[in-house]
Amino acid sequence: MADRGVDLSALPKEVRDQLAELDLELSEGDITQKGYEKKRAKLLASYIPQLPSKTSSSSSALYIHTEAVQAALAKHKEEKMALPMPTKRRSAFVQSPIDTCTPPDTSSASEDEGSLRRKAALSAVLAQSLQSPEYWINRSVQSSSTSSSASSTLSHGEPKTQPQPQLQPAASVLADVLAHTRIENSVPPDVTSSTPQERGSRVDLPPAVRGMSRGQSRSSMLDTADGVPVNSRVSTKIQQLLNTLKRPKRPPLSEFFLDDSEEIVEVPQPDPNTPKPEGRQIIPVKGEPLGVVSNWPPALQAALARWGATQAKSPALTALDITGKPLYTLTYGKLWSRSLKLAYTLLNKLGTKTEPVLQPGDRVALVYPNSDPGMFWVAFYGCLLAEVIPVPIEVPLSRQDAGSQQIGFLLGSCGVSLALTSEVCLKGLPKTPNGEIIQFKGWPRMKWVVTDTKYLTKPSKDWQPHIPTANTDTAYIEYKASKEGTVMGVAVSKISMLTHCQALTQACNYCEGETLVNVLDCKKDMGMWHGVLTSVMNRIHTITVPYAVMKACPMSWVQRVHIHKGSVSSCDAFLNVFQSHGLKPEVICPCATSPEALTVAIRRPGARGAPLPARAILSMGGLSHGVIRVNTEDKNSALTVQDVGHIMPGALMCIVKPDGPPQLCKTDEIGEIVINSRAGGTMYYGLPGVTKNTFEVIPVNQAGAPIGEIPFTRTGLLGFVGPGSLVFVVGKNEGLLMVSGRRHNADDLVATALAVEPVKTVYRGRIAVFSVTVFYDERIVIVAEQRPDASEEDSFQWMSRVLQAIDSIHQVGLYCLALVPANTLPKTPLGGIHICETKQNFLEGNLHPCNILMCPHTCVTNLPKPRQKQPVDVGPASMLVGNLVAGKRIAQATGRELGVVEDQDLIRKHQFLSEALQWRAQTDPDHVLYVLLNAKGVAVCTATCAQLHKRAEKITATLMERGGLNTGDNVVLLYPPGIDLIAAFYGCLYAGVIPVTVRPPHPQNLAATLPTVRMIIDVSKAACILTTQPLMRILRSREAAASVNVKTWPTIIDTDDLPRKRPPHIYKPPTAEMLAYLDFSVSTTGMLTGVKMSHAAVSTLCRSIKLQCELYSSRQIAICLDPYCGLGFVLWCLSSVYSGHQSILIPPLELECSLPLWLSTLSQYKIRDTFCSYSVMELCTKGLGTQTEILKARGVNLSCVRSCVVIAEERPRLALTMSFSKLFKDLGLSSRAVSTAFGSRVNLAICLQGTAGPDPSTVYVDMKSLRHDRVRLVERGAPQSLPLMESGTILPGVRVIIVNPETRGPLGDSHLGEIWVNSPHSASGYYTIYGEESLQADHFNTRLSFGEPHTLWARTGYLGFIKRTELLDASGDRHDALFVVGSLDETLELRGLRYHPIDIETSVSRAHRSIAESAVFTWTNLLVVVAELSGSEQEALDLVPLVTNVVLEEHHLIVGVVVIVDPGVIPINSRGEKQRMHLRDSFLADQLDPIYVAYNM
Repeated sequence: MADRGVDLSALPKEVRDQLAELDLELSEGDITQKGYEKKRAKLLASYIPQLPSKTSSSSSALYIHTEAVQAALAKHKEEKMALPMPTKRRSAFVQSPIDTCTPPDTSSASEDEGSLRRKAALSAVLAQSLQSPEYWINRSVQSSSTSSSASSTLSHGEPKTQPQPQLQPAASVLADVLAHTRIENSVPPDVTSSTPQERGSRVDLPPAVRGMSRGQSRSSMLDTADGVPVNSRVSTKIQQLLNTLKRPKRPPLSEFFLDDSEEIVEVPQPDPNTPKPEGRQIIPVKGEPLGVVSNWPPALQAALARWGATQAKSPALTALDITGKPLYTLTYGKLWSRSLKLAYTLLNKLGTKTEPVLQPGDRVALVYPNSDPGMFWVAFYGCLLAEVIPVPIEVPLSRQDAGSQQIGFLLGSCGVSLALTSEVCLKGLPKTPNGEIIQFKGWPRMKWVVTDTKYLTKPSKDWQPHIPTANTDTAYIEYKASKEGTVMGVAVSKISMLTHCQALTQACNYCEGETLVNVLDCKKDMGMWHGVLTSVMNRIHTITVPYAVMKACPMSWVQRVHIHKGSVSSCDAFLNVFQSHGLKPEVICPCATSPEALTVAIRRPGARGAPLPARAILSMGGLSHGVIRVNTEDKNSALTVQDVGHIMPGALMCIVKPDGPPQLCKTDEIGEIVINSRAGGTMYYGLPGVTKNTFEVIPVNQAGAPIGEIPFTRTGLLGFVGPGSLVFVVGKNEGLLMVSGRRHNADDLVATALAVEPVKTVYRGRIAVFSVTVFYDERIVIVAEQRPDASEEDSFQWMSRVLQAIDSIHQVGLYCLALVPANTLPKTPLGGIHICETKQNFLEGNLHPCNILMCPHTCVTNLPKPRQKQPVDVGPASMLVGNLVAGKRIAQATGRELGVVEDQDLIRKHQFLSEALQWRAQTDPDHVLYVLLNAKGVAVCTATCAQLHKRAEKITATLMERGGLNTGDNVVLLYPPGIDLIAAFYGCLYAGVIPVTVRPPHPQNLAATLPTVRMIIDVSKAACILTTQPLMRILRSREAAASVNVKTWPTIIDTDDLPRKRPPHIYKPPTAEMLAYLDFSVSTTGMLTGVKMSHAAVSTLCRSIKLQCELYSSRQIAICLDPYCGLGFVLWCLSSVYSGHQSILIPPLELECSLPLWLSTLSQYKIRDTFCSYSVMELCTKGLGTQTEILKARGVNLSCVRSCVVIAEERPRLALTMSFSKLFKDLGLSSRAVSTAFGSRVNLAICLQGTAGPDPSTVYVDMKSLRHDRVRLVERGAPQSLPLMESGTILPGVRVIIVNPETRGPLGDSHLGEIWVNSPHSASGYYTIYGEESLQADHFNTRLSFGEPHTLWARTGYLGFIKRTELLDASGDRHDALFVVGSLDETLELRGLRYHPIDIETSVSRAHRSIAESAVFTWTNLLVVVAELSGSEQEALDLVPLVTNVVLEEHHLIVGVVVIVDPGVIPINSRGEKQRMHLRDSFLADQLDPIYVAYNM
């Protein structure tokens, strides 16, 4: 605030003149606003009164006050639990009996880690104590010329509009706007006498400014529409010219791939009630000077040498054993002599004289257990004396230790190749079978040296260690894990180490010969600084209580204090318990430490009757916005913190903003503590880049100018400075969770969770809180270990209560709450939870929870708004005209001409397939048309033209005799894939009846497959069933009777052993429009539809395929398809008879017994063209992908294959065809061979990649546009891009047009619409029982509403688009490619957008290695995801968060229900398509037997 409280009239005349001149410059535009503010602030700087600091402080007990939580939960009590409980299969996660579960360590991580973390509490502060004076902080009324700008701390945290916004140098956008809205006044208004009303009034922004994003700079606010600044004096023409020159000719690459979060994410509007910091800028706080004591040693080693010589009998260290009894005592003499021996051994006895292994300055790892502090002390001081740099690390327990890789990174960055350890510890390390120590994951190669006394050499008489005066060389390296889990080494120089010991001695009043009890880890942090370094400097007797003793007998260290009358460094929970035992409140000294800055602040041990520590009762809401507000309203969301005393002697401290440039905070703002001190770490060893950002920070003021030259170190602690320069710490940077711009502290959330009756369900110290980034924001995850005896209901109850408590107290939604079995979370070496590993496990799906609750609906608030569908006002005609005007062609494509057959004989021969077969039987009787292979690749059956004709005749004769049929009756053909089926088909044609091919029921699964057979037989009103003997027995069996009524089958004729009879005559249809056969198929949406195929359609279809694939009698093709419907049936039964080529038939079922069958057949017969289905391709990819070498050795060679066409009625599965091509490239398969076909119910074959025509092209479309029914082509690799492959070349005689399904008007090139087809081989209608002609007319004979009103089109029901490519087709024209996007019936309408299930499923299947297959559907506006789990059942719950994350990230949808099922549960039809509607019905009827169902709240 540049001139709050400055009376301008009282300023000297020359200053007033300068100010007036400045104002004039600003009004005439000679100076920018920023420059004006800067100069004005400079002029006024020396006249601004210094304000006293304004903040709040207080303290409390350690135990969490549960009243706050109870009150919060009481609010939710009224609404009874509405959450549906997840369902879980009983077999999953069998709990081990309780006695075999070792309960994990229940002490909370905060004490284990040895950092006195914040002793904060959620306190429901009682009313009377709120009024008592010590709870309020001395309120500082700010001295100013007007009463209005005095603001008290009791302001309930409501934000204040700053009285003089345009004088605030680095203010927010709001202030910028205010500043610019006032520019018209030639002189800025005088703000010194603003009245209270004016100050509080809300400022209405000009509409142009409201929507501005944060990133726009100050100048852009001044620009008018054409980019010319308002007060610019340059002529507009010149300005425009400059603007054009500035623009790059083409956008740089980054602009193509800009993350479009701006358009996607719904940015929550900033809340006007957000508290803003109001204090003045903080002034650095100085610690008291570090005193100079005459007998302080010149280096720490010198102190040890002195005590070793003069006080050899004096005890240095007493270690306790596991029972709490003293194990051994190390005297100063022993410590000195052993350290000396070790130093001598390290420098002279490792390696040879000419090539020593260690040189002074080398880094050495110290690997000692906490239970053996003596060995550690000797090793540490031995290294200091040898001038090698010790790097103490934890003892690795197994190859896969939590964080072992990160420790490896530390050792690598420090260049460590030698480790010192004790004999006992070495024996305990994990070994390889031949006795060597295993190579730990991520570690460099290590040499291990044992430092037990018996292995050390006594130094020779003339050898003396070199003890220089402490300098800036590194003394030791202390490890530190960052928030991301990387472990770095903080180097502490010799002078820092010594200065730190001196500062601690002064602050804690340590005296020579005292006793100190240490319960912390002596390898790092406080345990080391007090218990290993400062104690030796002051000849203190240290008693170490190992952590294991603490667990077994928490009283042991208090007993030690009692016996030895030592001093205690612990905290305040204690006081309540032990005050009655004579504990004095003033001896409790909490402190704040950080690995980078060592000790930051410590409360000095008080004199008797000294004032009690300060306490602050802060508002959680304020804290979450980074400001300090005294909590007055909601007692539940109060946080009580107590001070950690004053800053260390000789140090200088500031508070800066935790992110961004290190800008100084205001007095009522929470920021990161930065320290300048000789007693801190100097760098991250071996990592200069990271070091600069942490150890060389120069704070800047609000104008962005550095406040001085001296570098500060970031401590990673968040806090503020209270009255009397007391330091308050409210959290750590690594525990900070930034959610939607607000800060929450992990420890606070743990405290709240623990306050919800934790004892029954979870373990106290085993709760991890972290955040994961999902959909452009951080989401909070809580993971806790569940007690083995907790019931499912208890756990669920506890989780829902934690949700409510956190929501109520912290006003933040939890994303996920997971409970894992006891003892399964990764541990830090001292037993706390390894947060980074836990988070890693969560994100990789390795956490294996036993209970999980996801709540994305409450915490994901930044989803884009649902799309409102606009009514179509534009008619189809205007669209067409619009396209023409825009130069866009209408999206249509045509196959080549079918051509006219001149020869009358050929017309007769090919008009009816039945006649074609007779003609072939006469002219070329011995030509083999069909070869059927079994699983061994042996031809079990062949059929020449004559044989096929004769078999057909036998069937015809039987039908006429036994069937009692009339011409035009329907006959069901129930056969396994083979030649019998083909013969029966032609037998029906000869007899004048209409064949209906039906897939036979599966003998092992009659209950599921027989009803479909029965349904088709009933719907087609079949008069007779032709089948084989085994199938006839099945139809009449008792098993069949369980599923259907077997007494009402129509006549069943088995065609296995028929007498040799010829029919009296062969039927010839009177016209080609008569029905040839019925094609029944179950669509992916579960609809059974039969279409009518006329003789004319059949012959033109066969002719079209013949032309496209160049089929003639000398050709051979291989077919591995199901022959029951669609194009598969046409290729299997019809095409060979028409074109005369030989078909090698491979029933897909045989592949299940012998995977290589299809590929080896292609190789053996040197097949050029083959047809298969996606399921066959998937079988080969999954089953043979790893066996290409074996197949090669067997001589399988696919270089002969020219085209391999996948027959399908869906969008091409690009990933599958590409992986198939890549996998079998080694076997000679050409990358151009694989392509796809496309057919639908109304037209069985629309596209088929033939021999002629260009290769299928691939385009990338933007998925977001696709959801809006638009096609936007993007570059490969663009975010949110979806690759689409062309569905093959359009068949001869076929015309395709893209139509708007609503208006039925034609669309332009590259527009998404329904694919309509016009072709002589379209089906002639649906075969329905009741003859619903309307349905038929709509689908088969539709006219465009505009354009070509006379052409009749058939609607395929598929969405797609046509794109004219640069490639040329056979006739030399540019090739029009048809891209199929998906079936209209399948699409999901969610949030007003259209989603294709396959896109969501692709994302889901990528989410975790154990998801074998997935399917999605909607249920009452909820998205349901069903995932098949191929791994073990304990992974089932890992999938729930991963599936939710990936769908949210990639599709901006919240999954409502996640269902985890066994492999094979998702029903798939013969074409390899998922039957999502069947799945949905089974889900709603509760027939899936899921492993787990999670309802995401």
